[in-house]
Amino acid sequence: MEYIVRHIDKSLVEWKKAETHKPLLLRGARQVGKSSSVRQLAKQFEYFVEVNFEKDEQELNVKEIFRKGLHPKRICDELAVTYSTPIIPNQTLLFFDEIQNCKEAVTALRYFYEDYPELHIVAAGSLLEFALQDLSSFGVGRVRSLYMYPFSFDEYLRAMKKSLLADAIRNASPDNPLSDTLHKNAVRELLTFVYLGGMPEVVAKYAQGGAMLDCMEILNDLTFSFYDDFAKYKERFSVVLLREVFGSVMQQTGRKFTCSDVSKTAYHAQIKEGINLLELAGLVHPVMHTSANGIPLAAEMNPKYRKELILDTGIYQRYLHLNVSDMLNDEQFFQINKGALAELFVGLELLKAAPNNQPEQLYYWQREKQGSNAEVDFVVQQNTQIVPIEVKSGVKGSMQSMYLFLDEKKVKHGIRTSLENFGKLPDIDIYPLYAISNIIKV
Repeated sequence: MEYIVRHIDKSLVEWKKAETHKPLLLRGARQVGKSSSVRQLAKQFEYFVEVNFEKDEQELNVKEIFRKGLHPKRICDELAVTYSTPIIPNQTLLFFDEIQNCKEAVTALRYFYEDYPELHIVAAGSLLEFALQDLSSFGVGRVRSLYMYPFSFDEYLRAMKKSLLADAIRNASPDNPLSDTLHKNAVRELLTFVYLGGMPEVVAKYAQGGAMLDCMEILNDLTFSFYDDFAKYKERFSVVLLREVFGSVMQQTGRKFTCSDVSKTAYHAQIKEGINLLELAGLVHPVMHTSANGIPLAAEMNPKYRKELILDTGIYQRYLHLNVSDMLNDEQFFQINKGALAELFVGLELLKAAPNNQPEQLYYWQREKQGSNAEVDFVVQQNTQIVPIEVKSGVKGSMQSMYLFLDEKKVKHGIRTSLENFGKLPDIDIYPLYAISNIIKV
């Protein structure tokens, strides 16, 4: 299958060319393209050694190499013989895949930094965060991390050979909107992308001429593979309850996550642990409440109030059993669950547009005064400014909460995102849903 270019490729090449390079950890949920991106990077090296600690263990017994000791050069000598490939600094890319299955290999990364820094080494794993959580002495400062997500809308457009449209969107702004023709094209592409989602296997199938029905089958398979993984998350944690929590995240999209809506029999502490496990696996992303009286936004974060976003709109729509024909009506499509689909898309795009060298935290604001239902969907930081973002599922809607926020917090301007073209209102910039990533680059 032909490789589809990802934005993270640029960061990987920069890491490869740097004079000093720490061992690199690629972090993210399973099936988001980590291994494929590393294999693409490997084309810039003369040799490539891929050690898969899940597939190779039974035949090659690779874990034993690390259990004998963590000296990097000895490890490389034995791996070179095992894989019949030379491991030479600046000529070989060494890739540890599914590294969470060998905690000794995770620990060894710090010694590669200290004793063998000239070697290019990358590690990845679909459940890597669980291994890191269990290792109290993992080498902070000795390993660099990059975070991966499913395809963004910009990446999808380029995969579909629509780079000119992607460039036009990137260069547009509230002061420089798209033409009506390009705007309509962008909305049409957006609807398809939101329905398909950004999982690489789905995008690749559609980009190569696959039918929509084939893509839906892939999404079904991916969902079941996530379910299959639940048993690996933690011993003695109920797989049935984890499936309930996973489903409830999708049912509660667009509103504050409430434990009592998940199960009538499970304790809240159990449900919170389930959420934590899903967040560690990268399947769910929290949106934390902030009072937003100043920066950093995390300083006034209230962990008792949060929303939860599933990792992909395609997975979400399959769970809801949406019909393709619903896509024919723009507003109807995005007004599913009172606009929850639009809010999910915006949150995921904000994550994907953020710098990939650090985990991004999303925030929202809800007025804490008793009896008030004022809420702003997202709050972001642009340089030293706090900027509220209100998501509209169609092209209309009041902005009472937005103006209340601007007045209470003495914030100069806010952003509305909807199916409208770029534009301006008093104290409000309008960004189309398809251009939400432009907000981050401002």
